Amino acid sequence: MKATIENFMATELVTFTPDDDIIHAMRVLLDRHLSGAPVVDGDGKLVGILSQKDCLAIVYNTAYHQDIGGKVDQYMHHEVEQLDADCSIFDAADRFLHSNYRRFPVLRDGQLVGQISRHDIMRALDEIYLRGRS
Repeated sequence: MKATIENFMATELVTFTPDDDIIHAMRVLLDRHLSGAPVVDGDGKLVGILSQKDCLAIVYNTAYHQDIGGKVDQYMHHEVEQLDADCSIFDAADRFLHSNYRRFPVLRDGQLVGQISRHDIMRALDEIYLRGRS
């Protein structure tokens, strides 16, 4: 088995657009127990990430400013760290070890093709390198 993240990433993703309603997006994250989701434009190009942490700003704005709502674009991270689908499991593990992120979007030729999480990397390392040794 080729030890790249492409073999272990999630490919059926919940995504948002920058113009989606932030309250709706927050409820999708809550209902589906997701820590975040990619934000794509009309062409499917990755333009950001919306995380639960980003959504905390909604609660803050509501509690202190009685201002609720807006678009995903107002709350998402525009600068996105990503991995290439051909990235090795070890290189991905190293990126997670040196990052606070819980997930990275995965691109191939500039197009979003999946998402890899810390859990996915742990599962891959266990499957490839540890199961045969126990």
